[in-house]
Amino acid sequence: MIMRLFLWASVHIRKNRKGNVMNELERLMKRYPQLVGCREAITETYQVLEESFRNGGKLLICGNGGSAADSDHIVGELMKGFKKQRPVPADMREKLGEDLADHLQGALPAISLAGHAALSTAFLNDVAPDMVFAQQVYGYGNENDVLLAITTSGNSGNVLHAVKVAQAKNMKTIGLTGPKGGKLKEAADTCICVPGSCTADIQELHLPVYHALCAMLEERFFE
Repeated sequence: MIMRLFLWASVHIRKNRKGNVMNELERLMKRYPQLVGCREAITETYQVLEESFRNGGKLLICGNGGSAADSDHIVGELMKGFKKQRPVPADMREKLGEDLADHLQGALPAISLAGHAALSTAFLNDVAPDMVFAQQVYGYGNENDVLLAITTSGNSGNVLHAVKVAQAKNMKTIGLTGPKGGKLKEAADTCICVPGSCTADIQELHLPVYHALCAMLEERFFE
């Protein structure tokens, strides 16, 4: 009887979480109807990220300029509570003690390759300026990991180099770009091509897309 109740509760929780995930996607579509054409790519991106995190993988993110800021922004939403508090699980609370556990939150591992000033400046000065992201993918990346490559044109050389290295390491690659997609559309495994007639307009739609993805992942992994 206890086992049946446990199984019922587990199934019920999974269904509720799946429903909450889809609610976040529907909310995005309602607020930004111009993104309806991106629905399939956003859904596929969520599935790739969910599988990676579920299997112990991490997310690497790269981009230039405003897209570098987006990279940092995404890490901030994944590595701490976004819409939820994400309390530390009971087994970890016991190991950490109440004081530490009360001041920590659940995290989905993500690294922005746009940071690390010492590494980046050393590599671009000593080796190759357009390979800074690629070098970090080579150093950090593993088979279960995902690379999210952000470029409004889809043609940023340093981002494309990073995608190529990621694929050589059997990582999944996701592009977040503008309406034409550029070279990234063909290079990445999945590509979200938002509408927009200029860089600023494209960037303005990138934010709600990755906010929705972060919210969907949070609904999936945290109570």
